[in-house]
Amino acid sequence: MFVVAVRRCLVCDFVEERREHEDEDLIGPACTRCNAPTERVQVLARRSVPREPNPHAAALGRLGGLKGGPARAKALSAKRRRAIAKLAAQARWGRSR
Repeated sequence: MFVVAVRRCLVCDFVEERREHEDEDLIGPACTRCNAPTERVQVLARRSVPREPNPHAAALGRLGGLKGGPARAKALSAKRRRAIAKLAAQARWGRSR
């Protein structure tokens, strides 16, 4: 069972909402700001099964994705596509040339 919980950092008092398993420890995951342990302060909602995506919306999104890539590639020049690909490779592999 999943819950939407409010967690508070034990060091910096940062408060955030997280989706987690109900049996997660009360003192648990690291704070996103300072990486110190957090404590569960409140449970906002409980859900036994995660929401299933709407199949109609997924199909429409896929149709747009199938059209969008080739249309964008046709609109861009070869020089601009190459520059975008270089930036993507640098971001992926952490290289700066």
